[in-house]
Amino acid sequence: DILSTAEKEYLVRHELENIRALENEKAIPGYPRILLYEGQSIFAACVHYNLLQQVFPLHDEDVLRKLGHKWYLSLFKKQPFEEIREYFGESIALYFQFLGYYTYALIVPMVLGFLQLCLAPENIALFCIINVLWASVFMELWRMKCSELAFVWGTIGMASSLDEPRPNYNGVMGVDHVTGRLQPHCPRWKTQLKMYTVSIPLVILCMILAFFVMLISFWVEEQLRGSPDFPQWLYLAPSVAYAALIYLMNMVYRRFANSLTEWENHRTQSQFDRHRVTKLVLFEFVNNFMSLFYIAFIYQDMDMLRSQLATLLIISQAINNFQEALLPLILQYYSSKMAQLKKRSNSKKWQMSSPPVDVQELSGDDPRILQALRESRLDFYEDPYDDYLELFVQFGYVFLFSSVYPMAAFWAVANNLLEIRSDAFKLCCSYQRPMARRVKDTGAWQRAFQALCTLSVITNCGFLYLSPAMRAVAPDASPAEWMMVFVFLEHVLLALRQVLHYAIPDKPEWVRLALARQQYQSKQALKKQRMEKTK
Repeated sequence: DILSTAEKEYLVRHELENIRALENEKAIPGYPRILLYEGQSIFAACVHYNLLQQVFPLHDEDVLRKLGHKWYLSLFKKQPFEEIREYFGESIALYFQFLGYYTYALIVPMVLGFLQLCLAPENIALFCIINVLWASVFMELWRMKCSELAFVWGTIGMASSLDEPRPNYNGVMGVDHVTGRLQPHCPRWKTQLKMYTVSIPLVILCMILAFFVMLISFWVEEQLRGSPDFPQWLYLAPSVAYAALIYLMNMVYRRFANSLTEWENHRTQSQFDRHRVTKLVLFEFVNNFMSLFYIAFIYQDMDMLRSQLATLLIISQAINNFQEALLPLILQYYSSKMAQLKKRSNSKKWQMSSPPVDVQELSGDDPRILQALRESRLDFYEDPYDDYLELFVQFGYVFLFSSVYPMAAFWAVANNLLEIRSDAFKLCCSYQRPMARRVKDTGAWQRAFQALCTLSVITNCGFLYLSPAMRAVAPDASPAEWMMVFVFLEHVLLALRQVLHYAIPDKPEWVRLALARQQYQSKQALKKQRMEKTK
């Protein structure tokens, strides 16, 4: 076939989502209470008002079975990235490329962590410096890898300015000045007004709330452990409870961030992704890392920090793996009943006022109907947002704090080896087939990981400043002198990060040559076409 299964699905969905209401279409036919405005996606409106209960592409069971045998059932083989791309699309294929690439990169801090534990457990200077530089090298190499993949997949020329409007984008129909096509438009100032007056204050409020929850948790933990009646075998119980509380708060906030970003009415998917990721990263940073910063630099208790980090890292990874791979299978039976109840309630809410239009229908015993009913009971998988977010949090645990807990990289590698297969299993068996999306890179997530790399320089220099082993090198030095030394070291490391950024190119040499060759051939073809027209 000329087109892959993902490309066929993408084209069909694109046509459905771009069926938009014209000027004289005020309501969905047969449903006068469901009003439409000019330019609104009729398909998105039907989904919003539950006239369409679910929208998802069906699995190709033969292709999926072959993919599963090569993927999650082959534990010691390389992931079939090309087959993943052809079936699920570039977005999901890129996530698994990143997960595999990141896991390989974690081998370096894992080996360094073992060496530090065995040879010099108290001397963290070399480990801190190599850890920081390796994080930067990894992100620069991944940026180059993205360019290579985008060229091979044909997405390297994608421009966000030419993206189609999102199906849920609200605006008045008008001629687009770039493409010349009829598309919905909404003044940008309206979105910015919503962001600055509502979204930003609410996100800051959520971050403050997460900070106060952390303080209350610490106070409760101190009260419990200070009590003479508190049993020693429950020593880790407060930390485990706090890890579970963080997970619950993250789940609630992720839904809130999605709804808030949807309300802001961003025009393109790339804009929507960027603002949603920003909200998620800010809250998750406070919710997951603030307690560790508080212990490290306020309490300055490295033993407590080590215990808290190990608990948060291991418990959060265990909960995520259970929630992603096993829980959907357990809930399939209940989801079928809930779908029936929801269907009855929606049918009562929106009553048709016009007779239905006769259309050709499939018979009830058609295998496609039976497959659709079976897959409708599976959970919906939107995109790899949550998966990237888990890796973002894990990346922070490893590169921000692993100098005080060198085993962090080991637990991350162990989790990721399981995560590769469990994520593959959930996509093939536990979830509906996701909508294919074409992407050229990890987008806003690249900037989020880069921000953690920059912050890791400051954090690790702070740990060096607090390290007793470093203070023992020059015991007569004053705190101000030590501060000057570590501020200088911080600036040196930040400068080295910039050197690495410019030294490692965005694109491999062969990709640059291939793009230059394509550009030359395009110019020659255009020149030839113009010459033929002038004859």
